[in-house]
Amino acid sequence: MSEEDRHLRFEGESDCEPAPLPTLRHSCSHIMAQAVKQLFPDVKLAIGPAIEDGFYYDFAKPEPFTSEDLLRIEQRMSEIIVKDLPFVREERPREAAIRFFEERGEPFKVEILKGIDAATVSLYRQGDFVDLCRGPHVPSTGHIRAFKLLSCSGAYWRGSEKNPMLQRIYGTAWLSREDLDKYLWRLEEAKKRDHRKLGRELDLFVFQDVSPGAAFWLPKGMVIFRELERFWRDVHDARGYQEISTPVLVHKRLWEQSGHWDHYRENMFLVEAEEQIFSLKPMNCPESTYVYRHHLRSYRDLPLRFSELGRLYRFERSGTLAGMFRVRQFTQDDAHIYCRPDQLQAEIMGVLEIVQLLYGAFGFEPRFFLSTKPEKAMGDPALWQQAEAALQDALAKRDLPHELRAGEGAFYGPKIDVVISDVLGRDWQLATIQLDFVMLPERFALEYIDADGQPKRPVAIHRAIYGSFERFVGILTEHFAGAFPTWLAPVQARVLPVSEKVAAYGRSVFERLREAGIRAELDDRNEKLNYRIREAQLQKIPYMLIVGARESQDGTVSVRRRTDGDAGVVAVEGFLAGLAAEISSRSVTLTVGRS
Repeated sequence: MSEEDRHLRFEGESDCEPAPLPTLRHSCSHIMAQAVKQLFPDVKLAIGPAIEDGFYYDFAKPEPFTSEDLLRIEQRMSEIIVKDLPFVREERPREAAIRFFEERGEPFKVEILKGIDAATVSLYRQGDFVDLCRGPHVPSTGHIRAFKLLSCSGAYWRGSEKNPMLQRIYGTAWLSREDLDKYLWRLEEAKKRDHRKLGRELDLFVFQDVSPGAAFWLPKGMVIFRELERFWRDVHDARGYQEISTPVLVHKRLWEQSGHWDHYRENMFLVEAEEQIFSLKPMNCPESTYVYRHHLRSYRDLPLRFSELGRLYRFERSGTLAGMFRVRQFTQDDAHIYCRPDQLQAEIMGVLEIVQLLYGAFGFEPRFFLSTKPEKAMGDPALWQQAEAALQDALAKRDLPHELRAGEGAFYGPKIDVVISDVLGRDWQLATIQLDFVMLPERFALEYIDADGQPKRPVAIHRAIYGSFERFVGILTEHFAGAFPTWLAPVQARVLPVSEKVAAYGRSVFERLREAGIRAELDDRNEKLNYRIREAQLQKIPYMLIVGARESQDGTVSVRRRTDGDAGVVAVEGFLAGLAAEISSRSVTLTVGRS
């Protein structure tokens, strides 16, 4: 079910839990709709659900709302709130409700009602405003004490490009003014940290209209990409993974065999060549089976851990693209583990160890969610029980608390989803660990010869840790506000001679850094020192090494840290040793210099 359909059901069909904030926000959306109808009587009402951190309402209006319109709507909402109008629930026969909204000229409400299979429906009234709604609501408009309208944008009715374009107004509402102010601060901070803005300013990556939804990685951005790649490879090589690489352009018969052709074709980029149909691969899973089947496998060969940094392509609508967070081309850190059922627990524990290790390097504390067998599932029920027990036991043995999501596993096996929170408290789902008894093993007839000499099906484990490099780098950019830890920073140190007299010494320090493998720059321009320091800080370089006559004489550098300024004078060798230790430990804080 799409997000749009979920919100439509909230309006007209499904039950709504009376949680305080969603109820408050949904009530606020009704107040906003009332204000809009008073100020713009000709607009037509669509839907107005509560969403995470706020609400929206869609209106049919020929011209977009302006920022001045939002201010007028906010003022009118405040007037409605002061009146403390009660929210009154009314139940009417569905046909009577249809006639009511037809008489009011509200075609979208009529369409919703015609899709509801119920004899009676509920409406809510506050003053002279009436809306179709299942509820619940706060007792009266006066209960809304802290709200703000945020923005407006276009949105298709029911989320389909075939339907009319509506005008959507977003807002937020909170239980107190203090909570609202904190949220508005987070929004402003998020704007400052926007990875698209920082990507341009720090020369990391850009997007161009010649290739929508695909990043152009600039040299400094590729440093981050390669460091993440190096870290990932170090971790996986040490744990027995074998890296593979599979083709990007694949014949449609592979996708027919995997089932993607029937269920995922609209999200694939198709290519015709020599009267045959190919696709740019949207995922790596099916191709890993060809590597598995390259040899006859014995029970002694398992587990097989195939890792792949695969370039993938998915057709996302242009209106849904969102910088690095939603792209058409991306690199996924995939792995597919093929193992015996009795090996499941150990393999899951190994993946969980990698999750904790990789995320811990960035200061993230992962949270775990276990999704179990859905109502419609394929495979032996006994194998499901064994797999779910293996997942639970692996989480328990690693002492990882988890939340159960009963019935939310994939049709082919249970899974663990991993969520992290960034510095602004936003949640991101990254790693997924999925068990697969059916999709790959059955569709591609995978086998191993067991100890009894009989062929058996392996279990496949699908897993990704970063998810995609693009999205992960976008998250890191915003989490660190572009001030990456030293080991990940494109430039780790910049040497700043105070004058031309010590330029030669400054160059010798720079060359020693480069020889030691440090990503360093030399800024010996004829500009004021404070100006050059400010530039280095704007570029979020971890360390600035200022050298003058005394440093030149003593063989030292005056260390200035990005985070807290002056860190004292250190011998060049001492600085190199400290920086090497910081980089090798992948510390998220700057440690070199005076503590």
